[in-house]
Amino acid sequence: MRSGPVSRNYAETLLLLAQRHDAVPAYGAWLDAVAGALATEPRFVAVLSSPRVRKERKKQLLRDALGASAPTPFVRFLESVVQRGRQGLLREIAQVYEELVDVHLGRVHAGVTTAHPPAPDLEAAIGAALSRMAGKEVLPHFRTDPGLLGGIIVRIGDRVLDGSLRRRLQLLRYKMLHARADGGA
Repeated sequence: MRSGPVSRNYAETLLLLAQRHDAVPAYGAWLDAVAGALATEPRFVAVLSSPRVRKERKKQLLRDALGASAPTPFVRFLESVVQRGRQGLLREIAQVYEELVDVHLGRVHAGVTTAHPPAPDLEAAIGAALSRMAGKEVLPHFRTDPGLLGGIIVRIGDRVLDGSLRRRLQLLRYKMLHARADGGA
């Protein structure tokens, strides 16, 4: 069975549960923390995926690991995932959940490439400008590429806004080459 639809079903269920308890971002953070712990602790993964360990014991281990700090409905959700033997899908469920939360909260992610790391106030200004432009909350993810020379490249979904100095120089070169070819004829 493909895991995609299964993970989506679990993520949708968790989103409904989180909405009911007014804890949409918090449940996402908890799910990320659990999935991250599973990714970094091979012994925990081995115990949770072992057919030799009873499901009740696996659920108790989760309850003990999360302690009283995790919300009870969230812990029960994890217990149901373990009860059905889907604990191996927690990373994928977390990813789908974040996508659903983005849609629910009306936000989009943007890849922002700059030549040099921007200062925090510039990052905030870029995020605010992108949010105004997109008409919804934009979560910018910054990376640097010294090959840009200057300027910025923004990717939101399949839209690319290229305001880099490298691109401007390429356009100038193209215009100069074609102007010379057209002028000489």
